[in-house]
Amino acid sequence: MLEFDQAQAQLLDAAGPVAATESLSLRLLAGRVLAEDIVATLDLPPADNSAMDGYAVRHADLAAGTPLPIQQRVYAGEAPQPALPGHATRLFTGSLIPPGADTIIMQEDTREADGHVEVTAAIRPGQHVRKRGEDTTAGKQIVAAGTVLGAGHIALLASQGIAQVRVFRRLRVGVLTTGDELVNPGLPRAEAQIYNSNAPMLATLLEGVGAEVAHVLHARDEEADTREALQTLLRECDLVLSVGGVSVGERDLVKPALEALGATLALWKVRMKPGKPVALAHVDGKPVVSLPGNPVSAFAVFTVLVSPLIRRMQGRTEVRPPVSRLKLRTPAPRRDDRAEFVRVQRHDGEAGGELQLYPHQGSGVMSSLPWCTGLARLPADETVNDGDVVRYYDLRHWLA
Repeated sequence: MLEFDQAQAQLLDAAGPVAATESLSLRLLAGRVLAEDIVATLDLPPADNSAMDGYAVRHADLAAGTPLPIQQRVYAGEAPQPALPGHATRLFTGSLIPPGADTIIMQEDTREADGHVEVTAAIRPGQHVRKRGEDTTAGKQIVAAGTVLGAGHIALLASQGIAQVRVFRRLRVGVLTTGDELVNPGLPRAEAQIYNSNAPMLATLLEGVGAEVAHVLHARDEEADTREALQTLLRECDLVLSVGGVSVGERDLVKPALEALGATLALWKVRMKPGKPVALAHVDGKPVVSLPGNPVSAFAVFTVLVSPLIRRMQGRTEVRPPVSRLKLRTPAPRRDDRAEFVRVQRHDGEAGGELQLYPHQGSGVMSSLPWCTGLARLPADETVNDGDVVRYYDLRHWLA
C-alpha cells in the first residue's frame, strides 16, 4: 500500500489545469478561476476625496479660530473650484477635495450659521482625506491568475472599469457508480438491494468545489457495461470518478474494464482508513480515479485525495488547503496500522479548539457525515490518547 502523503502527491500530479479559457462578464464570475493576471489601469481612488460629510479647509486657516465663510458646496460627482484662502467648502462623503484644501472637518465638529462654519473641536492636519492611489495604483497587479473569484474580487475589478476577464473553463467531471445491488432513490427496492447514495453525494461534492458534473452514470456488474460507461465519460469529461468495483472481488470490474481501454494503473491501494481501495489510471491522457464503494470511504477519499487534484485541474493557485492541529477528545486510546481519518466536530472554547470524536466510526455509519465538521488524521502505528494533538482537515476549506 502507498503511504497517504505519497498518494496525495501522486494524485495531485495526475493532471494539469484545463487549458481552455473563456471571457465572462462580471455578473458571471462568482466562483470561477481567473486565467490571467489583472493589473490596475487607474489609481484608486482616482482623486483625493472626502471620507466624511463635512467641510474642506486649509488647515493653516484654522489658526485664527474664527468662523470661515463657505465658498461652495460640492456633491459627489461634481468638480470643485480651487479653495480660496480663509474659506471652507461644504462637501459630502466621496466629494472631490478642492485644489488647495488639505483637511476635512466632519460636520459633527462644526456649527454652520449665516453662510459661515465654526469649528468646535481640535482638528488634525490632513484628517479624513482619502488620497489618490492610497488603495492601489495604475500598473499594480490587483488579482492573480489562479484566484477563485468572489464578491470582493469582482468589486475590485469593477472599480477599475473592467467589464470582463478570462477564466478557465469549468472542469467537467463524470461519475460512474457500479453494482447490481444499487437502485436509485425513489424507485422500488428489493430486499437484497440498497439505495445509491454515492451518486448524489459525489455530484453535490463536485458542485461544491466548483466543478461541472457532466454525467452521472451507473453500470451493472458486467465488464462490457462498465467499459461502455467509462468510454462515454472519457469522451466527454476532463476527469472521471468511479465508485466501487476496484477491489479484488469477482465482480470488481472497473480495473479490468480500464485495462481493456488501454489504461495502466499508476496507483492502487492507499494506507488509509477508511478508503484503502483507491486507484488512479490514465486513458488517453485523462485521469480516472476509482474510489471505494462505501459512501463514508468515498467521502473521505474525495475530501483529502481527490479535491486537491480537482483544484489543480481547475487552474487554482491554492490546491491544498491548510491543515490545522487541535486536541482530540477520545474516550479510549486509538491505534491502527493505517493512517485513520476519523469524523470529528470542532468545538472552540476558552482553551482553544478541540475535536469531538463521533462515537461510531464504522465506515458504514453515514449519519456521521452531516454531523462532522472535518476529518482528524491519526498517524499509522501510533497510539493516540485523549488530549493528543492531531491534524484537522476542515471541510469548510477542503470541500470548497
